[in-house]
Amino acid sequence: MALLLDNQFKELPADHVLDTKLFLESVSHLPPFFDCLGSAVFAPIKSDINGNITKIRGVYNKDPAKYATLQQILESEKETHGAEWPKVGATLALMWLKRGLRFIQILLQSLADGERDENNPNLIRVNITKAYEQALKRYHGWIVQKVFKAAMLAAPYRSDFLKALSKGEEVTEEDCLADVRQFLINYTATVDAIYGMYTALNAELDYTV
Repeated sequence: MALLLDNQFKELPADHVLDTKLFLESVSHLPPFFDCLGSAVFAPIKSDINGNITKIRGVYNKDPAKYATLQQILESEKETHGAEWPKVGATLALMWLKRGLRFIQILLQSLADGERDENNPNLIRVNITKAYEQALKRYHGWIVQKVFKAAMLAAPYRSDFLKALSKGEEVTEEDCLADVRQFLINYTATVDAIYGMYTALNAELDYTV
């Protein structure tokens, strides 16, 4: 599980304030996760996550002191953009990024929980489908949904996916899933905190693409 454990997310402080620099350092290691899914069909998701990270980093780099936390970015953009907010800037980028992060979280949690297709136990299609339906589907129009349906059909074998996450190392499935559970602790807390921040600031949008 080298891909995940080599770049674990930091434990959140008690107030769940998200340090922008630490967050960007952690998420910047996630796009290669989609390479582990073994199909070019997943490239648009990887590209989308990369793009949103770049947009947030661009705002942060303009004034690291002013934008030291993700909440400060959202509050500043709300004040600056008025009626256009939250469909602007880093606020919009983080809105979509958190959905991609939730997709990864649900997929990994489903694997860690041992959820399988009884007819095809070595496929992860059931795990990817759950993640997509819970994290992303409601925000996608039918064209984008068709793209994702093709991606789910191209999902790799479970054993190949876990081996890719381990960067080719020979690791037992049990050990691999134990590492996934370890990674999910701080990762899930981070994703939950971002969702909580959007709820508290009434910054969530429900439109489709």
